[in-house]
Amino acid sequence: MVMASSAQIAEALLSIKAVFLRPNEPFTWASGIKSPIYCDNRLILSYPETRQLIEQAIADTIAQRYPATKRIMGTATAGIAHAALVAERLGLPMGYVRGSAKDHGRKNQIEGRIEPGDKIVVVEDLISTAGSVLDCVHPLREAGAEVVGIVSIFTYGMQKGLDRLAAEKITNTSLCDLDALVDVAVAKNYIKAEDKRRLLAFRDNPSDESWMTCA
Repeated sequence: MVMASSAQIAEALLSIKAVFLRPNEPFTWASGIKSPIYCDNRLILSYPETRQLIEQAIADTIAQRYPATKRIMGTATAGIAHAALVAERLGLPMGYVRGSAKDHGRKNQIEGRIEPGDKIVVVEDLISTAGSVLDCVHPLREAGAEVVGIVSIFTYGMQKGLDRLAAEKITNTSLCDLDALVDVAVAKNYIKAEDKRRLLAFRDNPSDESWMTCA
């Protein structure tokens, strides 16, 4: 099995502007943090060639790393479509987990049938501090499922996210990370070579805005 490389994934994400780098005109996150990078993996769904590359890479990762997987669960909302497409490729049941339980009807947080002991892989589009994906993992565990791992499309590799995942004793495998992305971005002239250090400095300490002026 020949899996897509992180460089191939990075080039695909950059080409459709699912990941957008703007170190000289930073984006402002909802938290107020100034960021040189913006990621919107929902755009993948609008590009069939990239979509097929990504979904096959997720499916290959699950088949290789978690062959005992019985169900695929997506994070709401961005992970749902990817989880559905991957589950179709693997011939596995699929569902998703809401950020919180509904306040009406059956008040479900988990949508789709799971059974105690099910070995589940969670599909996520983006991991930064890992809060959203762990909001998916916790209710699955409480329902008796065994979450064997997370497969995500992209991760910043922020220390807070790494620490949270380690504390929960769960592994995340990302198709691409910031280190691979900036290498491709420099090689393909999306950013200048000197911008690489700034992007990695942001990743290492997002609340420290000195990355904007570091050389």
